[in-house]
Amino acid sequence: MTQAGDQLWVPPKDFRQRTHVAQFMAWLKENRGHDFTDYHALWAWSAESIEDFWASIWDYFDFDKLATRGYDEVLSSREMPGARWFSGARLNYARVVFAGGAGPGTAMYAVGEQSAMRQVSWDEMKSGAMRLAESMRELGIGPGDRVASYLPNVPETMMAFLATASIGAIWSSCSPDFGADSVVDRFAQIEPKLLFATDGYVYGGKTFDRRDSVRDLVEQLPGLAHVVYLPGPAGDGGSLTDRALNWDDLLDRAPVDEADFEFADTDFSDPLWIVYSSGTTGAPKAFVHSHGGAAIEGMKFTRMHLNLGAESCLFFFTTTGWIMWNLLGYGLLAGSSILLVDGNPAAPEPDALWKHAADAGATLVGASPAFLQAQMKLGIVPREKFDLSRVDTMLMSGAPVSPEQTQWCYDNVQQDMWFVSTSGGTDIASGFVGGVPILPCHAGEIQTRCLGVDVHALDDAGRPLIDEVGELVVRNPMPSMPIYFWGDPDFKRYRDAYFDVYPGWWRHGDFLKINKRGGCFILGRSDSTLNRHGIRIGTAEIYRVTDDIDAIADSIIVNLDVPDRGSFMPLFVTMPDGAELTDTVRDTIRQALRSRYSPRHVPDSIIQAPGIPYTLTGKRMEVPLRKILLGAAPEEVSSPDAMQNPDCLAFYSRYRDTQTEYRLPQG
Repeated sequence: MTQAGDQLWVPPKDFRQRTHVAQFMAWLKENRGHDFTDYHALWAWSAESIEDFWASIWDYFDFDKLATRGYDEVLSSREMPGARWFSGARLNYARVVFAGGAGPGTAMYAVGEQSAMRQVSWDEMKSGAMRLAESMRELGIGPGDRVASYLPNVPETMMAFLATASIGAIWSSCSPDFGADSVVDRFAQIEPKLLFATDGYVYGGKTFDRRDSVRDLVEQLPGLAHVVYLPGPAGDGGSLTDRALNWDDLLDRAPVDEADFEFADTDFSDPLWIVYSSGTTGAPKAFVHSHGGAAIEGMKFTRMHLNLGAESCLFFFTTTGWIMWNLLGYGLLAGSSILLVDGNPAAPEPDALWKHAADAGATLVGASPAFLQAQMKLGIVPREKFDLSRVDTMLMSGAPVSPEQTQWCYDNVQQDMWFVSTSGGTDIASGFVGGVPILPCHAGEIQTRCLGVDVHALDDAGRPLIDEVGELVVRNPMPSMPIYFWGDPDFKRYRDAYFDVYPGWWRHGDFLKINKRGGCFILGRSDSTLNRHGIRIGTAEIYRVTDDIDAIADSIIVNLDVPDRGSFMPLFVTMPDGAELTDTVRDTIRQALRSRYSPRHVPDSIIQAPGIPYTLTGKRMEVPLRKILLGAAPEEVSSPDAMQNPDCLAFYSRYRDTQTEYRLPQG
């Protein structure tokens, strides 16, 4: 049986020499006089000498040719929050994407449950984005205006994003599987001027009608001037709303020559997109990332940590409501083609994801560990049914990867390939820790810390730890950190979110362990945010629903990162007046969560409990409960004197010791 830390793959010498990171090291020796003997020495320099490192990335990728004006200073101050990168530089993200490729070569492959695979060339993608951009300008959309999207994972969504970025407007996206409440919680904050929307989506062979949700959304966004309708599977040939413009009508105009197209002359630090936190303590935090920060981080990450290039095809299964959709778009920065899959990755057949990868000739295939675990349980052997000969990299993100899952990929997908596990966040639109193609792969282990990321596992006193679990803390700024939170002009929410525990240092809220060889292990959230298959869900969203259900008295939810299944999310409820929890009540809870928010909000199990643990100040004790369910004794994680009802914790210990739904982590 594969054990944690077992070496499963060593990069061949010729492969190592061809990698972007090896070529970058050679370039640094020739052009900067840095002769790094190994990756760890390179990382240490990049994490400490951040100004020199990012200046070298700018030069190595020739950003002077992509920018309309060069920079005056790499970093004016290391203070967080508020670090200002590449002051004076003028850089538009869409312009950088457009430089990635041209002509008839494929930029995007796309397939859905009910649609055959199609290919969109670089020329077609650019033409669609430019024509749409010109129509948006005629509608009065310009720099700083917010453009919201309620579209599926299809090429038109990527074109709409590039059109938005090209004219200096600010993009924000929610997936159609988000319920109306969840979307309003996000979009109402940013007051969009234009909304792209569809009528529904298909998942697991079922069509979900979202027309009423869109109409409700439009009514609750008073500043909305325009709605653009992209017909989908639930349409009846009519209009989505009385005021909707048709997608095809906006593209029905003369072609625009790229040489004549006017990109907005955006500053490096101008806002590019708005993405959202989970909403744990109320309204989701709206993270704003910059044109330049996303472009330079995306270029670094895709080249150095995914080894992508013009011959690559990047495929990571995602929806448009997850930051991995934005990172999928990063592939275009590297000149790679990308594969967009909409719907259920296991429909119409359980091995559909592998078929899509084979049909597109994907070189990198990515998904969540939970998906991988499901494939393992079904006994699927992709390499026996599909031609996956072009796959040279597997990418896992969203939860810890077990040693068995790593081994399964080598046994069932490709024996000679690079296995990448990464962990980062919506907050930074990238990874803190991840892969590098010049290092060996070890079972159940993230290879290393990412370049330019001064990340450590720290104890409570701020001291770095090795082979011990600590808080994941970043001690120096990154270009892709949020430039600010929307609606937070004095950085108060920003500081409270990340800088209240280690002043001046970014505390992410994950537990991290780094071993002596530099391998990394993410051991779950150190706060109460639910990390559901890589998407953070706020407990407040769950309680908004359960608190409205009269059949239950109270509830508490946690998410456990556990071996084999990756994620196990139980909901504990108390019942009123001695009532018993029935399957009917369970179905009511599941349906309410699914309809108001999304399928990811639905718990794996709903269990009746005698009481819900609360602090004396009336706060649910999610973090201590999670620790108990993962093996801790109640007295180790909570003080009875600080609780309203300490006796109820004994139930949760008994549940942990007698349940059969998940396996406790070992060691």
